[in-house]
Amino acid sequence: MPDRLTRTFLDSGVLIAAYNARRELKAPALAVLKDPDRVFLSSPFVRHEVCPKALFNKRHQEYRFYREYFRRAVMFNDVRLVLERASRESAKSGVNAMDSIHLAAAHLLRSDEFITTETPRKSIYRSSLVKIVYLFG
Repeated sequence: MPDRLTRTFLDSGVLIAAYNARRELKAPALAVLKDPDRVFLSSPFVRHEVCPKALFNKRHQEYRFYREYFRRAVMFNDVRLVLERASRESAKSGVNAMDSIHLAAAHLLRSDEFITTETPRKSIYRSSLVKIVYLFG
């Protein structure tokens, strides 16, 4: 058991993979979610990326899966502060808008790592706000 829990911010792609992906992609996402040595961090922006679409498509079990995750995650709800930090990060590193929002929230929550399904060629890896980990790497 580690001295402290790893503060982990999951990109929406990790949550989607955990519920919807093919077995070989689902397994690593579920392994992260089941890791007892982590505390999960999130924001209303991640929740907005996954929950409304599940409801719109009447995928109620998927919605419950996401809702349970957000119920136990530590949320950063100061949207104004997230957007200010994200804007600075996009201007500095060229990270796209949604990724910069997620990274800003992770940074403000003092995340140890940001786990994503984005491949290492994407702009998100230009950011130095938080350690970025490729789920499938």
